[in-house]
Amino acid sequence: MARKSALLIGASGLVGAKLLGLLLNDSEYEKVIIFVRKSLELKHPKVEEVVLEFDELAQYKVYFKVNDVFCCLGTTIKKAGTQEAFKKVDVEYPLEIAGIAKEMGAEKFLVISSMGANARSKVFYSRMKGILEQELEKIGMGSLHIFRPSLLLGDRKEFRVGESVSSLISKGLPFLFAGSLRKYKPIGAETVAKGMVLAAQSEAEGVFIHESYEIEKMN
Repeated sequence: MARKSALLIGASGLVGAKLLGLLLNDSEYEKVIIFVRKSLELKHPKVEEVVLEFDELAQYKVYFKVNDVFCCLGTTIKKAGTQEAFKKVDVEYPLEIAGIAKEMGAEKFLVISSMGANARSKVFYSRMKGILEQELEKIGMGSLHIFRPSLLLGDRKEFRVGESVSSLISKGLPFLFAGSLRKYKPIGAETVAKGMVLAAQSEAEGVFIHESYEIEKMN
């Protein structure tokens, strides 16, 4: 059986970094292409690093000739600076990536969205994630896996108060996230990454939405 190839966008992020490590250690993948704005200075026989500006994605279509495309792009409004800048990173880039992936024959598209994603939400962040999901479905990938993690746990380069508080609560008072509140339980970045790799092993076609508590069950 032929081994697979993957394209990973967002390899320097919290989930993306974990995912990269898993893909490189997975014997099913013989090649992993990563798109980055700045070199990760990573030396590995499986890795092909492409340094690019994401506004020029259309110039790099040849790299989309892979089996699986993993999109882990994401930012915050604070980091982006404006809502428009946020929308470009979290909505416009992933949609363009998915469109090129479809055009170039990729079999699976796996993307990180967010718990509470809803195109009709009054909350800007949730609305943008909902619009992303809605538009991704229209592209018509053979296999689309959407991951909706709760607050992510892991070592970030920047400090986020909400995630730090949630981490302390989930570790000290885990019973608070039982029953109907289980979907709000923070989830480890590595857990999400493992879920994405497992989903990529499925041959099922269609649209699959993985809620946070379901991602935990996959591991």
